[in-house]
Amino acid sequence: MRVCVCGAGIAGLALAWWLERDGHDVVLVERAPGPHGAGYMLDCRGPGYEAVERMRLLPRLRARAFSLSELVYHHGDGSVRDRFTDEGPAADRVVSLMRGDLEGILLGALSSRSPVRYGTGVEGFTEHGDGLAVALTDGTVEVADLLVGADGIHSRVRALAFGAEERFIRDLGFHTAAYVLHDSETARSLGDALHMLDAPGVQVGAYPLDGGRVATLFSHRAPAGAPLPADPRARLRQVYGGLGWIVPRLLERCPEPAQVYYDRVAQVEMPAWSRGRVALVGDACQALSLLTGQGAGMALAGAEALAGELRRGDGVAAALARYEERVRPVVRRLQAEGRAAAEEFVPAGTP
Repeated sequence: MRVCVCGAGIAGLALAWWLERDGHDVVLVERAPGPHGAGYMLDCRGPGYEAVERMRLLPRLRARAFSLSELVYHHGDGSVRDRFTDEGPAADRVVSLMRGDLEGILLGALSSRSPVRYGTGVEGFTEHGDGLAVALTDGTVEVADLLVGADGIHSRVRALAFGAEERFIRDLGFHTAAYVLHDSETARSLGDALHMLDAPGVQVGAYPLDGGRVATLFSHRAPAGAPLPADPRARLRQVYGGLGWIVPRLLERCPEPAQVYYDRVAQVEMPAWSRGRVALVGDACQALSLLTGQGAGMALAGAEALAGELRRGDGVAAALARYEERVRPVVRRLQAEGRAAAEEFVPAGTP
């Protein structure tokens, strides 16, 4: 089978790995000009942990993992409110690492048979009885048996096959941003802890990485449907500029907009994840929001499930139906948990 996968994030790379292992011909395209940046810390747990075990990639994840021994909460002025020591008994079944590191491991696990064609996306497709012709943005056309959109919450493939994203996005009422900066002094001051600052309508997180780097995570309440800023740095300064502690230093060292992740906190809810010979996987169809902490894990699990159903060899339509039947109940439960968590995610108030 020849499969065109659009999107070289966690879901797309994992799916390509499984398809390649099963002997399929994979065309893997990614609209971004190169691999994604460091991103933010994520936990690989539950079904995602089990998936990387079966991929035999767990040692590589553990080599890039880091552990934070303490969680420290601060008031808006920077004073310490609470401290918690991480002594969770299930820590041996969880791997915490940066999103970019996980994607790098998945990319490195692919063979040379499935190179990522960066700077290339899907322009359109035409479906015929036994396949599709997929028009790419570089002017080429790929003939495939299946097109899979693994291109994230703002999926181009989903828009082409199902319509405008507004029909499927559930805005949870927050905007979030993340970036990594180089600041050895701040990294040392954070020790071996994840620090969180809460104030009315806002939350800021900071934690140390290797090499004198600091990872940040900003979240603030925003009306559902509020437009995303053209320059995230200006918006971050506007919302968080009045806070104390190390926040002014973090804002001062904010990198260029291209290196800042900024988006709304949202879920994707769809009545169906496939149409004809087009299917979706990962955030394109099942975005949970960062509030669940399981988006990466479900992307890995969903990719494995889709590949597993295709492996049975009884046709694309039957495989896609079973894939959705298998994964949707878990996604539905986790999305409900995410909506409940949204009520208390950031302190009430106006940022």
